[in-house]
Amino acid sequence: MPKIMLSEETVERLDGLRTDDESYDELVAELLNIYEAEELTMFRSGDG
Repeated sequence: MPKIMLSEETVERLDGLRTDDESYDELVAELLNIYEAEELTMFRSGDG
């Protein structure tokens, strides 16, 4: 898995989004899924 460097501010924001004992991997995967779902919705709404 690639390693990335995050600013302290970004880590604080991620910590604010984490629930219970959710890992950073789980949180990032969830955020990516939300992003992809919104992107798909925007793409489909443009087809009309």
